[in-house]
Amino acid sequence: MSHHHGTRSGEFATPQHTDTASAPLPVPSGALLEALGTTITPDLLVEALTHRSFAHEHPGTANYERLEFLGDAVLELVVTETLFAAHPDMTEGQLAKMRAKAVSEESLSAIARNRLHAGPYILLGRGESDDGGADKSSILCDIVEALIGATFVEHGIETAREVVHRLIDDTLREVATEGPALDWKTSLVVKAHELGLEEPRYRMEVSGPEYAQVFTARAILGDAGTVIGTGTGSSKRKAQLAAAEAAWHALDTGGTPVCGRG
Repeated sequence: MSHHHGTRSGEFATPQHTDTASAPLPVPSGALLEALGTTITPDLLVEALTHRSFAHEHPGTANYERLEFLGDAVLELVVTETLFAAHPDMTEGQLAKMRAKAVSEESLSAIARNRLHAGPYILLGRGESDDGGADKSSILCDIVEALIGATFVEHGIETAREVVHRLIDDTLREVATEGPALDWKTSLVVKAHELGLEEPRYRMEVSGPEYAQVFTARAILGDAGTVIGTGTGSSKRKAQLAAAEAAWHALDTGGTPVCGRG
């Protein structure tokens, strides 16, 4: 039976709001495929949108996990080759940090919500649906990778590459303005603002003879002058950059959940 709940023409019904015992498989959504920028055959699209909780309630139905596994590899390849070409002066460690941020659960779930509007199309079991699964970042992140995997199966690497660029290039530009990609002092300001903190200040000290002065900078936050990073150098600027780098890492230690592994 089909419950459209007022969906617009060409969109899925909203399966998580139906009785899962008789929930219809969705018909392909023009809006979702348009956002992806490709076509996917109905059966493959349904598989890419089927959570294991729905498959468990409907024996014989394939879930998205194999496609997600494939899509994860395709996504990582395309992001890696893009960062490698775009940032020839960066070290492996810097590139790895940018890649991790770009393909994190936070980044991919935001793409699922804001670019694909994928939540209403996910086929969920009754319990997972009642638990708000359609808006769980972990599931939304998986869905992005599964759709990339389905695109690869359907069309091969070139079309999959186009889809990845369409979805993630904005994110790649954003991560290029964070952390080591920028001057450390600028990065620290960005990081502090992200965390809702005020702009860091620097307290300077100078020691040593005039011909060999050593500058010490302390990056501080708040009226209490909490020191979040210390650095030394042969100039005021070098000392502040070293202090900013230490402070940036101190603020960044919370880490970022990785899609499918966090």
